[in-house]
Amino acid sequence: MNFEEIFKQIISFFNKLNKQQKLIIIGSVIAVIAIITFLIIFNTTSHKPRNNYAILFENLKPQDAALIAQYLDKKNIPYTIAEDGVIEVPRDKVAKLRLDIAAQGLPKSSTVGFELFDKTSFGATDFEERIKYLRALEGELERTIESIDAIESAKVNIALPKESVFVSKQHPPTASVLVKLKPNMILTPKQIQGIKYLVASAVPNLKPENVKIVDQYGNPLGENDEFTQNNELLKTQMLYKKRFEKSLEDKIVSILAPIVGGKDKVVAKVNVDLDFSQVKSKSTIYDPNNVVRSEQVIEESRVGIKPKQVGGVPGAVSNIGPVQGVKNNNIVEKYNKSETTTNYEISTTIKDVKEPIAKIKRITAAVVVDGHYKEENGTIKYIPLSKIELANIENLVKNAIGFNPKRGDSVSVSSFEFAASKLNKQKEVTMVHGVLMYVGAFLPIIKYLILAIILFIFYKKVIVPFSEKMLEVKVEEEEPVKKEVEINEEEIETTYDKIKELKEKVEQQLGISSEINEEELKYEVLLERVTKIVEENPEQVAKVLENLIKEEHTEI
Repeated sequence: MNFEEIFKQIISFFNKLNKQQKLIIIGSVIAVIAIITFLIIFNTTSHKPRNNYAILFENLKPQDAALIAQYLDKKNIPYTIAEDGVIEVPRDKVAKLRLDIAAQGLPKSSTVGFELFDKTSFGATDFEERIKYLRALEGELERTIESIDAIESAKVNIALPKESVFVSKQHPPTASVLVKLKPNMILTPKQIQGIKYLVASAVPNLKPENVKIVDQYGNPLGENDEFTQNNELLKTQMLYKKRFEKSLEDKIVSILAPIVGGKDKVVAKVNVDLDFSQVKSKSTIYDPNNVVRSEQVIEESRVGIKPKQVGGVPGAVSNIGPVQGVKNNNIVEKYNKSETTTNYEISTTIKDVKEPIAKIKRITAAVVVDGHYKEENGTIKYIPLSKIELANIENLVKNAIGFNPKRGDSVSVSSFEFAASKLNKQKEVTMVHGVLMYVGAFLPIIKYLILAIILFIFYKKVIVPFSEKMLEVKVEEEEPVKKEVEINEEEIETTYDKIKELKEKVEQQLGISSEINEEELKYEVLLERVTKIVEENPEQVAKVLENLIKEEHTEI
């Protein structure tokens, strides 16, 4: 195949077209190229796998997200906004882009700390340095407070009064803290007190009672009034109750899931009645069994005559004593004395009892489990659990929650149908996923097949009709040329007859009688006619001869 000749023929064909036809051809070629380019780019760039993207920044404010998106557009870096405040870029570019964006001073709305003093500014006034220090201190406190798990973001404002040499005009500094709590999270009284002490310790002469804390809803936190304290205590108690019930529900689901066939086939709800009253009691108990601590025994004994006693009325008789020969009044004496003293120890027990803050009063649990399913005639039939199975499940639930009948705990287990139609849908979805899994292997081939079909339709509906129209135009333009080049045999026959008659007539007049050679006469007439045509249309005759030579060369 001679491409040079084909190219020449195409150029020659294009030059013979009028202006409108040329514009149509050029537009068609551009449209074909545009369609092919679009399909190739769409096939290569669209539907990029999300696992190739990673988070560049998150929790961005709208103004920071807009500035970062402008920077990425300027650098022609692809990115996606997965959700509000989250920008994702190709995974292999995350580290480099973070450094580049940080060099641009983005994000601008993020908190700043003492890095404000990394760059020294000459000519700054004392007031400017003071404001810069205050901004840095507030930023550092915000970062520290945001490190608490329950807090999503924080804003700290510190009011430093102007110093005065007069004691009466001095005012203590104050601070305010706005905290945005995470969903389903609260601050305990100890955490609130800790934030106050944290801020007060960072600012000179700031007292904890001068630090005010509010949440995102404007509710004051850590105030000493009775309403605020009761409100915070109530929130803490409700959160504790909710978490305790959730832990019991998770226990029930985790223990029953392997039995009933999955976590989606069991539903458990637990209600716990808690007593948050604080009771402190003190009791003294005496032991009835006495214990001897000490014992003292005293014994006296005396045997013999009672000793004489001198006494009486002062005078002679008393001084002289008894007269001899008088009756003897002496008495023989026996004396015994026993004394025992026993000391007993009193045994006492003193108890100071403080009951726990949260005391379980009663636990009630309701558990619903799915039954069995059996496929019959293409439909799924539900079979409820038997009484034995329900009893076994009830025993497991009781052991999981710490069932105590003395408290009045109760457990209810029931078996209901969790919608057989859902299983049918899951079956259909599984079949569709299976089909898509097999089709996915041939997805690249299908894409190119669709591209080929589109191009074929475009060829049949646009290129072929246009080509036929162009060929018709070409035939109409070349028809006059072919008519001029063609040799009219009827005209040759008429000319031949006229010449023959004229020649016979001349020979008769001249008295020459000879037979006329018809073949020679036909050759002479044909040669004369061809010579005339060649003289009138030399270029067209040359083309005809060239085409004849090419056809003969091709046949050979």
